[in-house]
Amino acid sequence: MRPKILTVDDAKAVRLLAEKVLSPFDCEVSEASNGYNALFLMEKALPDLILIDVNMPVMGGVHMLELMRSNPVLQKIPVIMLTSPTDHPVMAEVKALGVNGTLMKPFKDTALLEIIRSVITLKPKSAHPQKSVN
Repeated sequence: MRPKILTVDDAKAVRLLAEKVLSPFDCEVSEASNGYNALFLMEKALPDLILIDVNMPVMGGVHMLELMRSNPVLQKIPVIMLTSPTDHPVMAEVKALGVNGTLMKPFKDTALLEIIRSVITLKPKSAHPQKSVN
């Protein structure tokens, strides 16, 4: 089964970078610009991994993570927090909520891929997709 990865960041550039980094792999990538929209998306399809920015409008990453960890359906989903140097005051809370990793912005493609691969298995897209025979 193809892993589903959700990128939650108010910066379109970060969401596009995640999509670019994951494009060679057989996975589904979706995106949301804030925690509220991400929770709405999760009602439709649960992701296998979520990349969450700490600071976002409407609903930030820490609040989103708190809601996820209090929900039995969402609490086991692995999370990688995307942080900046100004997020230092909330890092103890983030770690206490149980994240699978943190990545400081700005980051390189290779660092993003490395931390994602430390949490889930990614398989390359096959060069010749198999067609189903009915």
